[in-house]
Amino acid sequence: MSLLSAVLPASLPAGRRPLLAMLGYGALVVALLAVAAGAVGELMDKRAAVAEASDALDRLQGRKPARAGDGAEPWAGSPMLEGPTVTVAGAALMQRVAAAAERAGGRITSSRPELQGATYGAGAVAVAASLDIGEDDLQKLLYDLEAGQPFLFVDQLVVQGRGQGSAQPGMLNVTLTVYGQWRGAP
Repeated sequence: MSLLSAVLPASLPAGRRPLLAMLGYGALVVALLAVAAGAVGELMDKRAAVAEASDALDRLQGRKPARAGDGAEPWAGSPMLEGPTVTVAGAALMQRVAAAAERAGGRITSSRPELQGATYGAGAVAVAASLDIGEDDLQKLLYDLEAGQPFLFVDQLVVQGRGQGSAQPGMLNVTLTVYGQWRGAP
């Protein structure tokens, strides 16, 4: 008894058995080709991910220049605050803090620059700001301030909850000081 006769029913005419065997063989070949194509596609995806990660590592380590127009590059620009005077650098820092607060959904209630104070060292420019922001948005604000360039640091951070009886539950009163180094006159 052959394997073919064991698989096919005995009532099937003998003339159709080879045709059915060819169709079964063809379906098996197509299924194996689909599995092989899926495996090759997965390997190509993994290779592309490794190449992308290697490219990003080279750019971050400075072995390769940044791509032009790449808005996702967090390390583009100068690590120092720039401006012809310390006053201009302080104004730029205040704008950066205000923009970060706005992007995070906060509202600045007061701010003041601390230009060349001895607290943060020579050439340091700081901004002290008070703002109202949601509990969930505070982390976004801090990340926005400390990520990228110029290098900015949050030194003093005081967070106070408003309590249950307030007009805006879930909002926080935040006081923070952000500072960075000023490059100085070019």
